Amino acid sequence: MLLGIMSDVHANELALDACLAALESHAVDRLVFLGDIVGYGPDPEAVTQRVADLASQGAICLMGNHDAAALGQKSSMHDVAAAAIAWTAPRLSESSRRFLSTLPMKAVLEDAFFVHADASKPEGWIYVLDALAAMQSIMAVPQRVTFCGHVHRPRLYCLTATAKVIAHTPVTDSTVPLSPQRHWLAVAGSVGQPRDGNPAASFLTYDTASRDLTYRRASYDYEATAQRIRDAGLPEQLAQRLSSGT
Repeated sequence: MLLGIMSDVHANELALDACLAALESHAVDRLVFLGDIVGYGPDPEAVTQRVADLASQGAICLMGNHDAAALGQKSSMHDVAAAAIAWTAPRLSESSRRFLSTLPMKAVLEDAFFVHADASKPEGWIYVLDALAAMQSIMAVPQRVTFCGHVHRPRLYCLTATAKVIAHTPVTDSTVPLSPQRHWLAVAGSVGQPRDGNPAASFLTYDTASRDLTYRRASYDYEATAQRIRDAGLPEQLAQRLSSGT
């Protein structure tokens, strides 16, 4: 089964559309959303409704910390993120709020585990930023491959048979065969607000049979989204981040 895996869409409809178009060209069998459907971006209602429709067709969709915050869950967000959530929450319809409220914190498919943040404590929204955090997350689940988001920077970690964690910076469109003898953690990057210096939307494809993983990018008109952020009165930093990819 070929999976199309996305995380941190962050209410960026143009970026989501670009990723979905790219995934259609790859003929994926099933979509996975690793959380943070809303927050930061100007299109919370349109994006939530789009993802909800895909979920009704079989897509796996998880809860992210921004999704939870938009529903009123207390969160230790910085001022810009909190301002975006305060703007987002009243712009979600009742049906969108119902959909977000049903999202699980984790999911399993074959030998893959899906979560928004750290697998050892999904509700803690811990960032997997280094090898130590990656080991904690990997060791928390029996599955050989863990997928997460939250960080907004693509990264791949491998736990060897000697209990060493090796970190890799993925190369776009370069396929990595994930050895079944090792444990892996793939950080998906972000569809709607990349922070690795590349403004193109980030997503993954993963073949559950061959265990081939590919990090991919989709170009889109990020300046148009940035202008919509400004027009909405959201913090200027959110518009600038789209252009810089940081």
